[in-house]
Amino acid sequence: MDGWKKAVLAGAVGAATILFLKKRNAAGVLAGGVALAVLAAEYPEKFERVRESLPGYFDRGMQVMEMAARAGKRITEAAGQSAMDTWEEI
Repeated sequence: MDGWKKAVLAGAVGAATILFLKKRNAAGVLAGGVALAVLAAEYPEKFERVRESLPGYFDRGMQVMEMAARAGKRITEAAGQSAMDTWEEI
């Protein structure tokens, strides 16, 4: 990697970090995007592999979220049922 690319990468990562710490999320995402663009230009084959594997990660993430939603629904139903039983006993 050329020296100027390393400098741009370090500057973009540093700027993104500072911006995120200052709660400037939109600007932090933009600076992080610059850093990712520099890395993608330098290592296109590795980013191609990452891009190809993204749908699998999204599918797994959606499955986890669906399981969490079902578990939350069951917990809510169980808590509501026990409250109803207690109310009926009173």
